[in-house]
Amino acid sequence: MNSKEQIRQAVAASVDLRGCSDATVSRVLTDTADTLLARQTEVLQANLRDLERMKPDDPKYDRLKLTAERLQGMAADMKQVAALPSPLGKILSESRRPNGMLIRKITVPFGVTGVIYEARPNVTFDVFSLCFKSGNACILKGGSDADCSNRALAGIIRETLEKHAVNPQACILLPPGREATAALLKAVGSVDLVIPRGSSALIRYVREQALVPVIETGAGICHTYFDRDGDIEKGRAIVHNAKTRRVSVCNALDCLIIHQERLDDLPCICSRLADSRVVVYADSPALEALSGHYPPSLLQPAVPESYGTEFLDFKMSIRTVPSLDRAIEHIAAYGSKHSESIISESPEAIRLFELKVDAACVYANVSTAFTDGAQFGFGAEIGISTQKLHARGPMALPELTTYKYIIEGDGQTRN
Repeated sequence: MNSKEQIRQAVAASVDLRGCSDATVSRVLTDTADTLLARQTEVLQANLRDLERMKPDDPKYDRLKLTAERLQGMAADMKQVAALPSPLGKILSESRRPNGMLIRKITVPFGVTGVIYEARPNVTFDVFSLCFKSGNACILKGGSDADCSNRALAGIIRETLEKHAVNPQACILLPPGREATAALLKAVGSVDLVIPRGSSALIRYVREQALVPVIETGAGICHTYFDRDGDIEKGRAIVHNAKTRRVSVCNALDCLIIHQERLDDLPCICSRLADSRVVVYADSPALEALSGHYPPSLLQPAVPESYGTEFLDFKMSIRTVPSLDRAIEHIAAYGSKHSESIISESPEAIRLFELKVDAACVYANVSTAFTDGAQFGFGAEIGISTQKLHARGPMALPELTTYKYIIEGDGQTRN
């Protein structure tokens, strides 16, 4: 079956989903999560076949890798989505006109949502759970790096849908080739929304080639600013967590900005990074402050390309600034409007940072690692939107709905 026919089947399935009760949806999601754990050996074997084709030092390797613990997390997230209230049929506004017409604005599904993603098989489960709970058929377009894993996971989903007498075409996995991507991006009138998840190159390609609406989940070039009034222990813990928890994710720290008056504290702030073998690209003041206190093999002078780079690796840059305003200017120049953090004990500095920094998620004394739908209590996420139309930040159930107007009356006509 070619991709265009698969897309047509997803459109038909999206109509069927309109009659699916929320109780059925929740049962399907719970059963799918349980089936994943029951068949985890099969899934891990499929994932191993993908891993064997990728070098372990590839930054995408960690994203591709599934473990029993990660499968437990995927199942738990799906069950959390199942337990959430339905986002559909909510009355956003209601008014009665002088002629007696009742006008209600209610939430409805988009219909068919496509997601293009790279070597992240967990996205298969996240996307399906959120789309299904919000009444959307989903079209999954994973990369060739994770094809075996994606097919194993999609197979579990489709078998569970059939078991519960739900149209299995509500979850379509397209082939990994470029032809399928082109078919998805040009499916005007069939696909209501496409969301790219992956590298800046992928996102740019989708934005430039798509004829259907796109929500960008942009690359995460994330900064943490250690202010003149920052707490050293908080800073050391936050910087280490944001950089090393998982280096291959979009909320990982890429650049530490430090106030020049706190350069003497930089060796302490960076001490745990050395234990994790993080390569640091430091500007001249920071390089001088770290010399003799950080392993020479891991300490490099910064170059222009050190800033504005999403490393997705055990690498990080450092920029020294004379003021909060200069830190904000640096973020504006090099950030991607994803996640930015300040470490400070000054309420005024925090207030100004939160006010002036233009990003989807702005933190104060918190690691950027928390930019995640599950961590926000959304159950899971379909991506982190860095744009400003419709959705921004972690996208979950509410962001997968649009609305329509329902107008009821008793024979009213217009003059």
